[in-house]
Amino acid sequence: MKMVILGLLQEKDMHPYEIMLIMKERMYDQMMKLQMGSLYYAVDKLAQEKHIEAVETIRSNDRPDKTIYRITGKGKALFEQLVLQQIKKMELVFHPLYMALALSRYIDQDKVEKILEERIRETQHQVNYAYQVYEEHISVVPRSALHLMYGRYEHNLTELKWLKRLYADVKARKLNDYGTPLSL
Repeated sequence: MKMVILGLLQEKDMHPYEIMLIMKERMYDQMMKLQMGSLYYAVDKLAQEKHIEAVETIRSNDRPDKTIYRITGKGKALFEQLVLQQIKKMELVFHPLYMALALSRYIDQDKVEKILEERIRETQHQVNYAYQVYEEHISVVPRSALHLMYGRYEHNLTELKWLKRLYADVKARKLNDYGTPLSL
């Protein structure tokens, strides 16, 4: 969360709510847990640690005050450190479907088939949405953000292909078969 806040503040000075809106617009909420409480907590910690600083407070009679923040030199150094750590980090993917898939041959295959149909429809929607977001942002975000958006599209596309192959085996009732490779 801190890395994303610092990165977005490199673009311009912002209020935390504006940061959240940009995160949603760029689909960051699909790549990390995004909760307003966590965002405000991270902003408060960054401000306490002098990684960001308030530059303006907008007062209104009918709304809470809005504090606009900017990144400091110390914040830029932390941001660089966080980005490099994340790029270097290799993590295993713990997909929620993996273990269920390994054991799904023991339950009613009609139920598995029905749920996979729903999941395929939702994943197809995610594929379309991710590509739409990518296309809409081509002229308004840097290539680094476009790579993120297109990467999300490609991950969803790969998941869709995988789910369709799995669905075909479930529909053909092949989950209990041994000795035959997948149709790749």
